Amino acid sequence: MYTTPELREHGGADAYLRNCVSREVLDLLSSKWVCLVVGALADGPLRFGALRRRLDGITQKMLTQTLRELERAGLVDRRVFATTPPQVEYSLTPLTRDLVVLMEAFRVWAEQHGEEIREARERYDARAAEPRRVVSTP
Repeated sequence: MYTTPELREHGGADAYLRNCVSREVLDLLSSKWVCLVVGALADGPLRFGALRRRLDGITQKMLTQTLRELERAGLVDRRVFATTPPQVEYSLTPLTRDLVVLMEAFRVWAEQHGEEIREARERYDARAAEPRRVVSTP
């Protein structure tokens, strides 16, 4: 988002400025696991085990780290039930509801265009592996 110079003077957010707090938010949200955790919790609360099963390939350590970061940022609530053993449930906060739409759009776009991206990478890698040719002008 572009912030005009007039807004900068009044403390408006501008992610292009190095000290803008929005950069920290962008850093958090740019994680694939954050995107997938938010998407998995969009339909309602899940316990840790169910969330881990839903996110194929995530390690326990990475899921724990991601959930802690989201909880710290106020995007996920952690609820502990007094059972033996204790049950923990994670859910999205009201702040995250708007974010769900964006994360869903990213996921859908990635699913729709993943093959095109893979093919483009293969073409690039094939070109990069070719010997460089010097083009001379007459």
